[in-house]
Amino acid sequence: MAAYKEPTFQERTARAEKARAKALTKLAAKPQMDEAEIARRKAAQEAREAAAAEKRAARNAAIEQAKADKQAAAEAAAEASAIPAPTEAELKAERDARYAARKARKK
Repeated sequence: MAAYKEPTFQERTARAEKARAKALTKLAAKPQMDEAEIARRKAAQEAREAAAAEKRAARNAAIEQAKADKQAAAEAAAEASAIPAPTEAELKAERDARYAARKARKK
Protein backbone atom coordinates (compact mmCIF):
# COMPACT_ATOMS: atom_id res chain seq x y z
CA MET A 1 0.00 0.00 0.00
CA ALA A 2 1.37 3.38 -1.03
CA ALA A 3 1.95 6.01 1.65
CA TYR A 4 0.12 9.33 1.60
CA LYS A 5 1.99 11.99 -0.32
CA GLU A 6 1.44 15.61 0.76
CA PRO A 7 0.55 17.70 -2.33
CA THR A 8 2.97 20.48 -3.10
CA PHE A 9 2.07 24.12 -3.27
CA GLN A 10 2.07 24.04 -7.08
CA GLU A 11 -0.28 21.05 -7.11
CA ARG A 12 -2.68 22.73 -4.69
CA THR A 13 -2.76 25.99 -6.69
CA ALA A 14 -3.25 24.08 -9.97
CA ARG A 15 -6.17 22.13 -8.45
CA ALA A 16 -7.71 25.37 -7.13
CA GLU A 17 -7.34 27.01 -10.55
CA LYS A 18 -9.07 24.06 -12.25
CA ALA A 19 -11.94 24.22 -9.74
CA ARG A 20 -12.28 27.97 -10.27
CA ALA A 21 -12.35 27.57 -14.05
CA LYS A 22 -14.93 24.78 -13.79
CA ALA A 23 -17.18 26.97 -11.58
CA LEU A 24 -16.88 29.90 -14.00
CA THR A 25 -17.84 27.77 -17.02
CA LYS A 26 -20.79 26.35 -15.12
CA LEU A 27 -21.91 29.88 -14.19
CA ALA A 28 -21.51 31.10 -17.77
CA ALA A 29 -23.60 28.17 -19.06
CA LYS A 30 -26.49 29.02 -16.72
CA PRO A 31 -29.39 30.56 -18.67
CA GLN A 32 -30.04 34.21 -17.87
CA MET A 33 -33.43 35.33 -16.55
CA ASP A 34 -35.62 37.24 -18.94
CA GLU A 35 -36.85 40.77 -18.19
CA ALA A 36 -40.39 39.63 -17.40
CA GLU A 37 -39.14 37.23 -14.71
CA ILE A 38 -36.91 39.93 -13.20
CA ALA A 39 -39.81 42.39 -13.11
CA ARG A 40 -42.12 39.76 -11.56
CA ARG A 41 -39.61 38.97 -8.81
CA LYS A 42 -38.99 42.65 -8.13
CA ALA A 43 -42.76 43.31 -7.82
CA ALA A 44 -43.14 40.35 -5.48
CA GLN A 45 -40.26 41.60 -3.32
CA GLU A 46 -41.76 45.10 -3.14
CA ALA A 47 -45.15 43.64 -2.20
CA ARG A 48 -43.54 41.61 0.61
CA GLU A 49 -41.70 44.69 1.88
CA ALA A 50 -44.88 46.79 1.78
CA ALA A 51 -46.82 44.12 3.70
CA ALA A 52 -44.05 43.88 6.29
CA ALA A 53 -43.96 47.68 6.67
CA GLU A 54 -47.74 47.79 7.10
CA LYS A 55 -47.63 45.00 9.69
CA ARG A 56 -44.79 46.78 11.54
CA ALA A 57 -46.71 50.07 11.54
CA ALA A 58 -49.85 48.36 12.88
CA ARG A 59 -47.84 46.69 15.64
CA ASN A 60 -46.18 49.99 16.60
CA ALA A 61 -49.56 51.75 16.63
CA ALA A 62 -50.97 49.03 18.90
CA ILE A 63 -48.01 49.40 21.27
CA GLU A 64 -48.43 53.18 21.39
CA GLN A 65 -52.17 52.79 22.03
CA ALA A 66 -51.48 50.33 24.86
CA LYS A 67 -49.01 52.77 26.41
CA ALA A 68 -51.53 55.62 26.16
CA ASP A 69 -54.29 53.46 27.68
CA LYS A 70 -52.02 52.40 30.53
CA GLN A 71 -51.00 55.99 31.24
CA ALA A 72 -54.63 57.17 31.16
CA ALA A 73 -55.63 54.37 33.55
CA ALA A 74 -52.79 55.28 35.89
CA GLU A 75 -53.82 58.94 35.88
CA ALA A 76 -57.46 58.03 36.51
CA ALA A 77 -56.45 55.73 39.38
CA ALA A 78 -54.28 58.47 40.88
CA GLU A 79 -57.17 60.94 40.76
CA ALA A 80 -59.61 58.41 42.22
CA SER A 81 -57.30 57.39 45.05
CA ALA A 82 -56.23 60.90 45.94
CA ILE A 83 -57.44 61.59 49.46
CA PRO A 84 -57.75 65.27 50.25
CA ALA A 85 -55.29 66.51 52.85
CA PRO A 86 -56.87 67.04 56.27
CA THR A 87 -57.50 70.59 57.32
CA GLU A 88 -55.86 72.23 60.33
CA ALA A 89 -59.05 71.79 62.35
CA GLU A 90 -59.18 68.07 61.57
CA LEU A 91 -55.53 67.65 62.54
CA LYS A 92 -56.13 69.50 65.83
CA ALA A 93 -59.18 67.33 66.58
CA GLU A 94 -57.17 64.15 66.03
CA ARG A 95 -54.37 65.42 68.24
CA ASP A 96 -56.81 66.34 71.00
CA ALA A 97 -58.47 62.90 70.76
CA ARG A 98 -55.10 61.15 71.14
CA TYR A 99 -54.22 63.38 74.09
CA ALA A 100 -57.55 62.65 75.76
CA ALA A 101 -57.17 58.91 75.22
CA ARG A 102 -53.68 58.96 76.69
CA LYS A 103 -54.92 60.84 79.76
CA ALA A 104 -57.84 58.40 80.15
CA ARG A 105 -55.47 55.41 80.12
CA LYS A 106 -53.33 56.87 82.89
CA LYS A 107 -56.27 57.14 85.33
